[in-house]
Amino acid sequence: MKERAGIQSVEVGFGLLEVLSQARGPLMLRDLAAAAGMSAAKAHRYLVSFQRLQLVVQDTGTRYDLGPAALKLGLASLSRLDAVKLARERIAAVMEKIGHTLALAVWGNHGPTIVHWEESPQAVTVNLRLGDVMPLLSSATGRCFAAYLSKEAITPLLKEEISRAHKQGRRDVPTTLAEARTLLDEVRSRGAARVVDTLLPGIVGFCAPVFDSDGHIALGMVALGPTGIFDPAWGGAVDVPLRAAAVQLSRDLGWHG
Repeated sequence: MKERAGIQSVEVGFGLLEVLSQARGPLMLRDLAAAAGMSAAKAHRYLVSFQRLQLVVQDTGTRYDLGPAALKLGLASLSRLDAVKLARERIAAVMEKIGHTLALAVWGNHGPTIVHWEESPQAVTVNLRLGDVMPLLSSATGRCFAAYLSKEAITPLLKEEISRAHKQGRRDVPTTLAEARTLLDEVRSRGAARVVDTLLPGIVGFCAPVFDSDGHIALGMVALGPTGIFDPAWGGAVDVPLRAAAVQLSRDLGWHG
């Protein structure tokens, strides 16, 4: 079958976006160009156009990173996944039972990423936004994904966070890999993750996993609220309906666990 004609320059330029999507953070021009297999001068011409389209941004240190338009496209794509679509259709009913803000998270290029946010009438102001990547050890969302992803995928990221916790002198998160694994064992035994005053002061968060037909974690259903009015107990008014909703959605996606 004859290959359809396309615009080669678009395909070439996409290589730069692909490199940025896989990088852990912003890249210098020379490093970005080298990883994409092109000269710095050629890469710069593409990056100028990408900046105009807000697909790429440049910081004061002349490093490049994905811009707001790229984030918007990525979130739109993620929101069209079957699991996210089904969860979004049901989240209002779950929030009515729980009475607190709910969010949905999926595993993105850099970790657990918030892709939908539904605020309750009694919502507390939190410094979270769509597209935010949650830490693995100090957030309920991160702990949930870390518990159910493969050790090969998660161990290097856990080591990085543990190293940062040491440097910051934190004592409210695991400071060794053994401690982290014990924590993740507890998440699996309870079927959900919880944090209290760990990610945000005065905030409790729960995250329950939703599995696909292959038994892989497809998304996390997150509930959070202020400590004064949010039930932090296992088996309580938030934990039970949140886990029930996650289990039902998992079954609807073909999970038989």
